[in-house]
This record gives sequence, C-alpha cells and structure tokens, in this order.
Amino acid sequence: MSNFLEHLKQVIPEENIRLNEPMKNHTTFRIGGNADFFVSVNREQLPQILTVAKQDEVPVTIIGNGSNLLVKDGGIRGLVVEIGKDMEDIQLHENCITASAGALLSKIARAAADAGLSGLEFASGIPGSLGGAVVMNAGAYGGEMKQVLVSARVLDKNGEERILSNEDLDLSYRHSCIEEKGYIVVEATIRLTPKEKEQIFAEMEDIRKRRLEKQPLEFPSAGSTFKRPEGYFAGKLIQDSGLSGASVGGAQVSEKHNGFVINKGNATAQDVLTLIENVKKEVYRQFQVELVPEVKIVGE
Repeated sequence: MSNFLEHLKQVIPEENIRLNEPMKNHTTFRIGGNADFFVSVNREQLPQILTVAKQDEVPVTIIGNGSNLLVKDGGIRGLVVEIGKDMEDIQLHENCITASAGALLSKIARAAADAGLSGLEFASGIPGSLGGAVVMNAGAYGGEMKQVLVSARVLDKNGEERILSNEDLDLSYRHSCIEEKGYIVVEATIRLTPKEKEQIFAEMEDIRKRRLEKQPLEFPSAGSTFKRPEGYFAGKLIQDSGLSGASVGGAQVSEKHNGFVINKGNATAQDVLTLIENVKKEVYRQFQVELVPEVKIVGE
C-alpha cells in the first residue's frame, strides 16, 4: 500500500489525500469506521486515480454526499473516492440543466426554480448528490429521476467516458444499471418544463413543510431505511408490527416516521444492522412481507 500512496501523490496533491479517514464524517448517519485512503476529486483527476488504483490492485469505493450510506464499523479497505465539492457545476441551456455528479439535488432544484423550470420540485429536499440520484433513480413525493433525466455521462471500467440515454440506464424503482455495470456517473442532463416561478417555489415550500412535519430530520439517518414493498408501505408495516420506537444500542426506529432508522447518539453500524434484521424478521413473521433495505451498506 505504501507504493500506492506514492503513485497517488503523482496524480493528486498530497494535502488532498487523507489516511485512516473516519467515514462517520462523510455520511448523514454519522456512523462508520475508517477508510484506509480517502480523496475528494475533480473530473480531470478521477480517471487518473482509477488507473493508479487498478494498476496497484487497490479496491475503490465511490461515494457522493453519503446520504444513503451505512459504513460498517470496521471501515473500508482500499480507497474511498468522494465525488463532491470539486464536481458540482450546474449549467442551464434552454429547458435543460447539465450538472456534474457532485452537485447537490437541492442546489439543482433551486437553480431550476430560479430559472422558472419545473419538474425537480420533488428533489428539493433530497439530501443526496446528482450522481447518487442517478445510480438509485432517487424519488420522493410522487417524482423520480426517471421522469426528468435525459442522459448521464459515465466512466466505464476502462476509464472511458460514455453517454447513456434514459433508456440505456434501465431505470426502475430505486434502480439503474450503473452499479451492475461498474460505471461511475460524472455528469447528467435533465429536461424540465417552464412554469411560473411562484408556483414552483410554492410547491417546494409545501414539500419542505411536509418533510419537517413527517420526517425525523433532527436526528442523523440515511433517509428511508427500506424500499417500498409492492402493495405496502414499509413504515406502516413496521408500525403495525408494534416496532415504533424499537431500539438496539443507539439506533432506533423513529417514532415520528417508522420507515426511518435513526442514530439517537453514538449508534454503531452494528446497532443499525441488528435493528434492521430485527425489523425484517418481525415484519415477515407477522405479515409475510420481505423488507429490503434501501440504504447502501458498505465496508467490513
């Protein structure tokens, strides 16, 4: 690994490389062990860093804003690459917005509203970045990325850029082909519809109020913990199973919204994982419905 560090320094400034970086500082859950190597990159550096990691056979984990991520207590071996503040430019052209993968959805939704473009209101309160939103076809309040996404520019396993259309991305509920094909999103283009600014901002304000009222935003979490099972709502199943407020260590099923597992303070990843398993077993025992985590679990 010492060779890897030297090679890494050749493509990225040394002050941008962090060793044994606590991943709890990079997830909205505020949980996670250390990453061996951690870098935040710009678009030019990304392919170079991937090449170095491949040559030195160092595993790479790509993260965005860490808003849908649970990092296990043992941390992440190899290199964590954060696509964030160095890749967040947003450009408007007619009814479209092209933005880099590190741009926050909330900022893109705001830019759209300022330009009198509608279609991203649903995303105004989602804490993730554009790259992550494309990977998981993020959605909320009746909208999803699939409805507005024109195309995504990705890096393939060889570090080559390709453009994938909406159809190529194979978007469905909380799914795209990105992960299974080993792609990395670097940019995406969204097509929106002109509308009165006042109406757009009013809808965004309505969503903001609903989120505040219904979601436990005062505690660290990764948003909805489980995917919506067909024909059901995860939160309702959990509530009907008598699990509202159930806890393991510092992790708790939120009493405000049973679909959220929250970090009440100093929760470990193991606390969260045990609680998720307990919830899955109990819901299945009572209703024969299999809950599938929506949160992405990485590390060891």
